[in-house]
Amino acid sequence: MKFEGIYTPAITPLNADGQIDRAAFADVLEYLIEARVHGIIIGGSTGEYYAHTAQERFDLGALAKDVIGNRMPLIIGTGAVRTEDSVEFAKAAKAIKADAILVGSPPYALPTEAENAAHALAVDKAAGLPIMLYNYPGRMSVSMGREFFSTVLAASQNFVAIKESSGEMAQLHMLAREFPNLQVSCGWDDQALEFFAWGAQSWVCAGSNFIPREHVALYEACVVEKNFDKGRRIMSAMMPLMDFLECGKFVQSIKFGCELAGLRPGGVRAPLQGLDDNERQRLQAIVGELKAEVAAIVGGDAR
Repeated sequence: MKFEGIYTPAITPLNADGQIDRAAFADVLEYLIEARVHGIIIGGSTGEYYAHTAQERFDLGALAKDVIGNRMPLIIGTGAVRTEDSVEFAKAAKAIKADAILVGSPPYALPTEAENAAHALAVDKAAGLPIMLYNYPGRMSVSMGREFFSTVLAASQNFVAIKESSGEMAQLHMLAREFPNLQVSCGWDDQALEFFAWGAQSWVCAGSNFIPREHVALYEACVVEKNFDKGRRIMSAMMPLMDFLECGKFVQSIKFGCELAGLRPGGVRAPLQGLDDNERQRLQAIVGELKAEVAAIVGGDAR
């Protein structure tokens, strides 16, 4: 499987009672399909998977497949503390005929590279699907390194891509130079331009939940058109948003962005809390300016 383009880790809308709003979730998926992103990820950090029961995650994956059908790739996240749980999420992804799975390091356990590789291979064995690895040491407290990559890539051809979210440019350089057969996807938003310059063909970006066309515009400028002058201008327009998203209320900001886009995201699950009025006003202003700037750059309306 080739990972090319913008892959959106979809939000999970909630109703007033804090339960998953299935109709609003379906609307999010239709919005992303209409905006022509290139793939959708369910059960990622942006989707608040950590705050869901196992059954909710199974149900969301199945609902996503029912809505999306074969219109675009569906990737299912398998993140969990226990390997046994990740295996069950992988089996469920196989059962609904997902196109791929997302496999990260188990949080809190602090596995060695060898143990982390054993975890990934167990999940792989359960699904037999293409795998996008997910390296996010900021959340998991361990990083996938040379030993890990050498082990899993030698053992299975299903490991085809990685969402690299360490924020460390040295990690990107190592992946591009030493593991050229592993497709690198940007997972650290303010480094998207650098990832594309180093050969990345895809970007897993939470902001594409509410400004998908602007994210697609950057991908097309850098990867399709290979016009990095244009890409730098688009990236510059996006930087205020990137900075805001790192203010400490990431998922809350993404969900409010979706509200601005006319979707019905609802709130967030505890322990998170929503944006205050000042934060909402700031984000609204940032998004409005970003959209206007990108529209001017691409020579059309980027609504």
